[in-house]
Amino acid sequence: MRLVTQSLKLRGVRYDVRGPILEEAERLEAQGHKILKLNIGNTAPFGFDAPDAILADMIHNLPESQGYSDSRGIYSARTAVAQYYQSHGLRQIDVEDVYIGNGVSELISMVLTTFVDEGNEVLVPAPDYPLWTGAVTLAGGTAVHYRCDEANGWIPDLADIEAKITANTFAIVLINPNNPTGAVYGADVVRGLIDIARKHDLVVMADEIYEKIIFDDHVHHHAATFAGDDVLCLTFSGLSKAYRVCGYRAGWVAVSGPKHLATDFLEGLTLLANMRMCANVPGQHAIQTALGGYQSVNELIVPGGRFYEQSKLAWNLLNKIPGVSCTEPQGALYCFPKLDPDVYPIEDDQEFVIDLLRAKKILVTHGTGFNWFEPDHFRLVTLPNVEILEEAIGRIAAYLESLRE
Repeated sequence: MRLVTQSLKLRGVRYDVRGPILEEAERLEAQGHKILKLNIGNTAPFGFDAPDAILADMIHNLPESQGYSDSRGIYSARTAVAQYYQSHGLRQIDVEDVYIGNGVSELISMVLTTFVDEGNEVLVPAPDYPLWTGAVTLAGGTAVHYRCDEANGWIPDLADIEAKITANTFAIVLINPNNPTGAVYGADVVRGLIDIARKHDLVVMADEIYEKIIFDDHVHHHAATFAGDDVLCLTFSGLSKAYRVCGYRAGWVAVSGPKHLATDFLEGLTLLANMRMCANVPGQHAIQTALGGYQSVNELIVPGGRFYEQSKLAWNLLNKIPGVSCTEPQGALYCFPKLDPDVYPIEDDQEFVIDLLRAKKILVTHGTGFNWFEPDHFRLVTLPNVEILEEAIGRIAAYLESLRE
């Protein structure tokens, strides 16, 4: 029998959040080591439970969830999403403009498969959530990374974006609040990105899954607000993070702007939705309850709340380590610290995090895994309680001290 190999389509596709570093962690676990996994924003293992109302609604609807639903999603869920955006000023979004998916991840892949042709370029932030780059590549396109400026609070460099637009550029991805940096973009920044899209006739793909996890006085601005009627905007969000139900896989994409110019694209997206039959039906029943009920996430993002206190603690502790600097996260669930290359001359940051894992049994993700340009960052999940975070960052500090010595 001939050798069975992976498709050539997978060449250049990476998802290092669950790559070789996780494989090494699993190998160590098999040997009996206890690994603290700070590589994935998975809320449940850190004691974050779903709101009781969501659980109750899912249980209540289980008898009616045994069959397939409409491939675009159950009507009540799509209506709830449309009404949510309407209440935020996006009155042009209707139930017919909403697609429900098995999390935002599935919808990113579906949208890019529908949209991208061979040779198309899509502007993606650096650093990014790596599924965006991987899905563009898998669809046959080229992800062109625009730089977010660490010295300016990880704000996208609009001049860099303009410089990287070519005749083959068809879309721009905006991740706000940003994963992995925690940056929350002001209205002027979002408007500037949309103005570039308008000028160059680009589709905007706005990943807003962390929109409710915002700290202090920062404000989230929907990209679709500035896109208006003349820029096609696809807004991605879901329940995983704010409602602590990562495993329910309940996400959505809402389409706004000149939809009459996107009829063919939307027919293709509906075709792919039909081919996967439908999203997880029990998880869809959680959407209406989540969006319409009491927003318990608000207790977590203010002083005294776990999301808030853990983010601030991690940021403070990381900045106390010699040769480490970390821009303060304004939202989301991560820190993205920088290792001063003069103090830590790291050439391979994946090797660095694997060495850290072996030495201190702490699993983080290397910065180039998020398509950052230099091997001088890593991402740390801030979901553990403060005692565990203190222990974890203490271990990281001890390991970095050994490197300095």
